[in-house]
Amino acid sequence: MDTELLELTQALVRIDSRSNLSNIPVAERIEAELAGFEIERLDYTDAAGVTKRALVAHRGPAGGFGLSGHMDTVPATGWESDPWSGRFEDGIIHGLGSQDMKGAVAACILAARRAPKNIGATLLLTADEETTKAGAQAIAARSALARAQNLRGIFVAEPTSLIPVRGHRVHIQFKAEATGVQAHSSTGQGSNANWAMIPFLAEMKTVFERLRSDPALQDTNYDPPFSDFNLVLDNHGTANNVTVALATAHIKFRYSRGVDPQPILDAVRGAARRAGLNLTEAREGAPPELALDHPLVALAVRHTNQPATTAPYGTDASELQGLAPCVVLGPGSIATAHTPHECVALADLEAACELFGRIIAAE
Repeated sequence: MDTELLELTQALVRIDSRSNLSNIPVAERIEAELAGFEIERLDYTDAAGVTKRALVAHRGPAGGFGLSGHMDTVPATGWESDPWSGRFEDGIIHGLGSQDMKGAVAACILAARRAPKNIGATLLLTADEETTKAGAQAIAARSALARAQNLRGIFVAEPTSLIPVRGHRVHIQFKAEATGVQAHSSTGQGSNANWAMIPFLAEMKTVFERLRSDPALQDTNYDPPFSDFNLVLDNHGTANNVTVALATAHIKFRYSRGVDPQPILDAVRGAARRAGLNLTEAREGAPPELALDHPLVALAVRHTNQPATTAPYGTDASELQGLAPCVVLGPGSIATAHTPHECVALADLEAACELFGRIIAAE
């Protein structure tokens, strides 16, 4: 049993680093593991005024490979046990972020630290992967240390059951807002923002159905072949006897490199304009996707004995591809990630740590 890997994973899980909080405590804990590495701290402040930190660490010559993971987690929704216990039982580590992805981060750190000193080893550790990808954006845009390494490739250690993922979708997040006038609903004096929102929603239902049925908007290299177009509605806690002053529709649209997002952008923007709504957009970088015969994909296939695939979700690769080609490859399954019973097998982390070590040393 790799006691060092177990203890580091537990230590990281026990530090609360949900995306709404500062991740600096977990970043400082990670730094304590990196004696002998050159370290670059990339601090920034998120939209809520919370200080965050991305880390780049390097040891050895340039021209090697990078290992990447994120330090933040999703909220602790639904947990009935302690989300930060780091409990180890029957070979399984339990806790928020154990699978996605503090266990993988620990495996990356130890693989880099255990690599021979004459082999280049680079760590790219981010914040806000679960929300805005701001940590990866900071590394891609500002990291002098990362750029100086002239990396041959980056392995993003999200949970893929150690199956190489050569490409994935990215998202555009739409926020449409309708305004009304708040009043007691019985008086007739108010104006309900939901009535202004409904025409927009009717058009969005048509867009949703088009994505599910129009082959021109689908990509058969992905499962499912149709793009995500997920709608969440918010009346901001308005009571049932009060007219709604603000109605918000959030839509996440995901697309792959083989899909032109412009028709969907035009449809959403046009519907918002016709309904008189305020529309804002937030988007990631371009969809990362490497060809089946790309050298980095071939390297991953050779070392895992698994065929490369694609994924419908997104990762920091959408931003880090600006530094070097990216393959997503990490321990464990996404099945328990983002759930109130998140856990990871220590054996999966051990296999990942060994694999990452071999990849770092690859010619």
